[in-house]
Amino acid sequence: MSTEVTVGVDIGTSSVKAIAADGDGNVVASARVPHAFRVPSPGRFEHDADVAWRRGPREALTQVAKDLDVKAVSLAAMVPSLTAVDADGTPLVPGLLYGDERGREAAGGGGAKAPTERGELLGFMTWAKGEAPDAAGFWPAQAVANRSLCGEAVMDHTTAATAHPFFDYQDGWSAAVGEQLGVRVDQMPRVLPPGWKAGQVDGDGPALASGSIDAMAEQIVAGADDDGDVLVILGTTLIIWAVTTSTDSVPGYWTIPHTAPGKLLVGGPSNAGGLFLNWATGWLGVCGPAEPGRVPVWAPYPRGERAPLHDHTRRAVLADLDLTHDAGAVRRATYEASGFVVRRVLDTAREHIGLQPRRIVATGGGARVDEWVQAVADATQIPVDCVSVPEGGALGSAWLARIAAGLEEVSAVNDGRKWARVGRTIEADAAWAKPMEERYQRFLELS
Repeated sequence: MSTEVTVGVDIGTSSVKAIAADGDGNVVASARVPHAFRVPSPGRFEHDADVAWRRGPREALTQVAKDLDVKAVSLAAMVPSLTAVDADGTPLVPGLLYGDERGREAAGGGGAKAPTERGELLGFMTWAKGEAPDAAGFWPAQAVANRSLCGEAVMDHTTAATAHPFFDYQDGWSAAVGEQLGVRVDQMPRVLPPGWKAGQVDGDGPALASGSIDAMAEQIVAGADDDGDVLVILGTTLIIWAVTTSTDSVPGYWTIPHTAPGKLLVGGPSNAGGLFLNWATGWLGVCGPAEPGRVPVWAPYPRGERAPLHDHTRRAVLADLDLTHDAGAVRRATYEASGFVVRRVLDTAREHIGLQPRRIVATGGGARVDEWVQAVADATQIPVDCVSVPEGGALGSAWLARIAAGLEEVSAVNDGRKWARVGRTIEADAAWAKPMEERYQRFLELS
């Protein structure tokens, strides 16, 4: 058995999670450091970047590495994100998060653009520059955290690509685009491929990798690599990626490279994830079971929707309530809405590229929530394999840390699939199929 321990850290919307894993992918320690997200107005979504991006990762690493001989560390975070920092790397303004209205001006009004094409991060940068014109840097969460750990602002090129066209893979940071933004190239982080060694923690500690996007880290260790596999990340954001070899476009969704050779992913993020679920169920109290034929229907958009609607103005609607509905029915409706979002991706991809989904692989913290997983299975009538380690962003980062430590080849990013393990499988309940089919059609009308 391989015993070299590496640590993966994942900055999420509501907490920083850390996992220490041995060379076989067994979790030997874990930690979670909660932090708040702030919604100061309906269109704004932010972190206290000093708490969540600078101090939280260090605290999580300290907790998880206690009494362990850690060889390397790698960090993942959501995208896009941005703050302005001083010369010490301390945030000067809030950390802006995906969907915040302050990034919308440069996003070109929406549309089904990939995250590297939307311009949201450049909008964040314009806002941050206006708020802190004398800032030393303008950095995403990955760079803020890495600076606090190794003394240098560095991040991976997949995160940097969310700043396209300011950054591109061939030429790096563009001085010409930076001039238009009023931002110098030297105010931006150094960029390396995922898994490459960027420095050492505190100068003489474990190797520190450049980092990654959280969804990429989850993908690496999920095992959803074959045609017919569908990766569903049940996190604060709901993210659906169906594996395909088709290069044809699917309206409203993105097609991006898979880490598996020759494969692509079609799908995208939705706001019908944990943020919506917690908001919608938070006031229900104790709920009894729901009956298949007595459930209302949510349009699950209290903060707009991402793919496929790309409409930040959408708002939530709970439709078709009647006197037979109780709290249990409303709770079930909330989880069904998330399942319907998954089904819509699959149905659209079936129509346009002939996708034939055969199984869903569920990861993220929501994979532990039986109601959520069951609703996804019932909505799609496809079995759901729940990964044994739902904190995939942290586990995938621990794999990338092995590359930084020299324990794996730099080309071994996709070899993380050997850490993929199924914890349990949830089958669809046939009793819910017909009534949910009717509610799915209503969901499409509402959406």
